[in-house]
Amino acid sequence: MNTEFADILRDFSTGVLVDFALVVVGAVVLVVSTQRLLPRLADRMSGRYRHYVLAAVPMIRLLVLAIAVALIVPLFVEPTLANLLVLLGTIGLGLAFALKDYVSSLIAGVVVLYEASFRPGDWIEIEDTYGEIQSIGMRAMEIVTPDDTTVIVPHIKLWDQVVGNANNGTRKLLCVADFYLDPQHEAAAVRRALHDVALTSPYLQLERPVEVIVEEKPWATHYRLKAYPINPEDQFLFVTDLTVRGKSALKDLDVTFKTVNALPEGATP
Repeated sequence: MNTEFADILRDFSTGVLVDFALVVVGAVVLVVSTQRLLPRLADRMSGRYRHYVLAAVPMIRLLVLAIAVALIVPLFVEPTLANLLVLLGTIGLGLAFALKDYVSSLIAGVVVLYEASFRPGDWIEIEDTYGEIQSIGMRAMEIVTPDDTTVIVPHIKLWDQVVGNANNGTRKLLCVADFYLDPQHEAAAVRRALHDVALTSPYLQLERPVEVIVEEKPWATHYRLKAYPINPEDQFLFVTDLTVRGKSALKDLDVTFKTVNALPEGATP
């Protein structure tokens, strides 16, 4: 196989090396420019257009890489079918043993880009990590958590993990504020009060519905105030606003709150 591989290579020359350097430098410049300029452009947009621009970053990077490879291979290999088969077989055999996990992540990355299940700007949860996708590379995606921690998730993790996508490429991200009250109260008045709290929030997206879900549990009445913020990035401020003003509104109704510490043993919220 080594003899066959050596036979298909062209003789190196200064011109070939110069062309190779130009292709590599051009590809690097295009990729770096795309990664820096498009996110800045997306930050000035709102709605679905921001997600479209962010989603274009990995696709452009993949396209530039494919074009660069297509230009580089003919510089060193006579582009015949037999030569390409030998080249692909040699490289594939080496990668299969040396870079199995890395190649698996690359293949998973191609699948992610093709299926577009995740895009920069999406809020996802994988393996107890929740955050916003900042970038999608060929091998891994970069997630920033609410605590401003950057987490690198290899694409190979997507093969066998359940991944939750909170907004799925849109500006619609449902937020929930939970309240646990003593069952001895007027439920209709509580629902109205919580509904009004959501409607008066400065973070509320008015085009989406506001719902108050009530569930009776043995130790408390569980209220779930569900609404959508204008921007997914404001989800934590939105939940905080709903919780703080919700508690204030409920205190005016003279209700008794239940806490998790007071729950019976073995009970779950």
